[in-house]
Amino acid sequence: MSGLRFVRMGFGDEAVEYQEAWDEQRRVHAARFADEISDTVLLLEHPPVYTAGRRTADNERPLDGTPVVDVDRGGKITWHGPGQLVGYPIQKLPRPVDVVAHVRRLEEALILTCAEFGLETSRVEGRSGVWILGDPVEQRPAWGSPRPEAGGGLSLDFDPRLHDEEFDPRMNGPEYAPSNAGQRREDRKIAAIGIRVAKGVTMHGFALNVNPDNKWFDRIIPCGIRDAGVASLAGELGRDVTIEEVLPVVERHLREVLENADLKPREIEKTPAA
Repeated sequence: MSGLRFVRMGFGDEAVEYQEAWDEQRRVHAARFADEISDTVLLLEHPPVYTAGRRTADNERPLDGTPVVDVDRGGKITWHGPGQLVGYPIQKLPRPVDVVAHVRRLEEALILTCAEFGLETSRVEGRSGVWILGDPVEQRPAWGSPRPEAGGGLSLDFDPRLHDEEFDPRMNGPEYAPSNAGQRREDRKIAAIGIRVAKGVTMHGFALNVNPDNKWFDRIIPCGIRDAGVASLAGELGRDVTIEEVLPVVERHLREVLENADLKPREIEKTPAA
């Protein structure tokens, strides 16, 4: 079957509860596996919800016991909610599945989307998703420094995140909050990606921060990353950006990237016989 199909499930006042969307993913996944439908992307907003992938550690969850939905995707804990465009591409891939290549395609579509709005984004080696790169460490503003020229804040020489592997930004004030990473001019993630592949068909997908309240991320360790933060299109561009604006642009770039991809099975390295 050919042709990428988009299903707009619900936005704003019609945002889709996470469990409902997950059930729909499973239904569409089964239909795609049986070749009853073509590759399909579900697009929606969720009401506020924390979801935890299989690698989430207990110490990355909300400290106040806020409920978290444990899901079967890869990755760690994140937040979904108003102002965030969520996409679940359900696509059949050749086996053995090249999961990394699929993630890179989703990243590429979102990088192109951000570029169309005038925002340069990138990948970060070893970290999935789409990122806004921060300034070099020596050029970032200092926080908590007694030096007048630093303008307040903590001197990078004494940044506990550089030396304490168990440092917890949730317990150390707004100067370490993920939502303030832009003010600190640090690396910050604008789109998260977490997927699952079952029977050669993908599930779950991406979450692009358009104009959410990023303070929701301050209650967790987003994606298990303690030395970077989160960003949004609206926050980075300094103007209002809506889901309605972004939706057709995301669809167009997903279609361009996913339909034109040269899908190949993952190469299997063969060990020479002794």
